[in-house]
Amino acid sequence: MFTGVLFALAAGLMWGLIFVGPLIVPEYPAVLQSTGRYLALGLIAIPVAWLGRRRLLQLSSRDWWTALCLSAVGNLIYYVCLASAIQRTGAPVSTMIIGTLPVVIPVFANLLYSQRDGKIPWRQLTPSLLLIAFGLILVNYAELRGGLVDFDLWRYGSGVALALVSVVCWAWYALRNARWLREHPDKPPMMWATAQGLVTLPMSLVGYVAACLWLSHQQTAFTLPFGPRPAVFITLMIAIAVLCSWVGALCWNEASQRLPTVILGPLIVFETLAGLLYTFLMRQSLPPLVTALGILLLVVGVVLAVRAKPQKTQPDIIPVTPGS
Repeated sequence: MFTGVLFALAAGLMWGLIFVGPLIVPEYPAVLQSTGRYLALGLIAIPVAWLGRRRLLQLSSRDWWTALCLSAVGNLIYYVCLASAIQRTGAPVSTMIIGTLPVVIPVFANLLYSQRDGKIPWRQLTPSLLLIAFGLILVNYAELRGGLVDFDLWRYGSGVALALVSVVCWAWYALRNARWLREHPDKPPMMWATAQGLVTLPMSLVGYVAACLWLSHQQTAFTLPFGPRPAVFITLMIAIAVLCSWVGALCWNEASQRLPTVILGPLIVFETLAGLLYTFLMRQSLPPLVTALGILLLVVGVVLAVRAKPQKTQPDIIPVTPGS
């Protein structure tokens, strides 16, 4: 259990670096950063896959199809919907909707996977989820207080809908990925992370080319294919691909194989906490009192969730009487 929590913490520390990228290259469009990150991941996965080719060859065609679906939904569709939602509603509202993942995932895990992983009684799970939810509200309070400029009902509504699709995509990814790893304890998490990186390559390559074509018409002054600071951009994409996409996914896979999904879900909060840590370090400032209180609630909520003990549910037994 403790080892699984440490792996989830490591994944959160890696994923939190995602928030740093846009601050380093703010002049680069989000679509180019997203596709560039996964393109770098796919290219990095090639030599890693060659070294572990024997294990990868053991995967069935069904396993490769699962990896493709996970990469498409959890990476491509998720980030496209999220980026579009941010453009329509602004970052604060979209971030708050995405921030419900630590609550959504354990709720569905408790409903769907109780037979396999055990079920946490709702009276034990609810307090930790409420603390996490209130913590997320407080953490985003300062930005939410800013309100919306040039409000348009259709644009705002479509943005909220896209943000909800993002939540569904990543919740499905987390649940399905954890299910595959728990059903295949003999398969190393590193191999599974490499397989997902490989299948990401063709999708991200097409996405990057499409992004360049779109930018060539929408932002004619933008230098393509690597922007005005190619050395910084390429180095940053490689660093994010290695640390966030590959090492982060590897650590999360290790945690998924060790922890019940209902406990794993709240630990996604580590990404939020890491992102806040890196942001305030870059600003060289302390968080406001409200944000600090929200962070405290997040930590307490995670501790309560981890301390909860899943209980195995017994299938209903129908008594059989003689002569029946």
